[in-house]
Amino acid sequence: MFALITAAIAPGMALLSYFYLRNHYSTNTIALVFRTFLIGVLLVFPVMVLQYAFTAEGYFTHPFTQAFFLYGFVEEFFKWFLLWIFAYQHATFARRYDGIVYGASLSLGFATLENVFYLVANGLETAFGRALLPVSSHALYGVIMGYYLGRAKVEEENRVKHLTMSLSLPIILHGVYDFILLSFGIYFLVALIPFMFFLWWVALKKVKRAHQLDV
Repeated sequence: MFALITAAIAPGMALLSYFYLRNHYSTNTIALVFRTFLIGVLLVFPVMVLQYAFTAEGYFTHPFTQAFFLYGFVEEFFKWFLLWIFAYQHATFARRYDGIVYGASLSLGFATLENVFYLVANGLETAFGRALLPVSSHALYGVIMGYYLGRAKVEEENRVKHLTMSLSLPIILHGVYDFILLSFGIYFLVALIPFMFFLWWVALKKVKRAHQLDV
């Protein structure tokens, strides 16, 4: 069990460390980053209850509505809302890259507990695939969400535009990811692997751009 829990937690910790250590002008405290991570962990429970309730009542049975509403909208909206409440308003959220750190932190908290549940149910042999796909995809949605929240915080003249992007883009990207899983059957990797490369490319461009704008 110890090995399983370690395998479930390690990808999230590694990705969080990667994005945290790339902060060239760090204003975020480790305590707030850790708190944001824990908020992401706790978010799993109400989201699971809400998704179960929708499923039990027979809502969102089509792969498209499942992917874009049941999973994409529900998960990304609550992540965005909690980032707004617990990180965006904080004094240490002062640069664009701070948004990336907090966004990745909350998303990885969510993905880490989700990963623990999945590995407990399905075994250690699924750990590598989970690290490469769902855990890293959650991190990348968080990076993109946080990037636009950071721009909204710093660039008052474009605040509405960036706030809109901070919510809509993660929902769309998350929806595409899950739609591939739900629609492509045993051939899902044919579409998912290129999509993951695209996600990493977009997220790393946002990281680079945030550093350029923060100089």
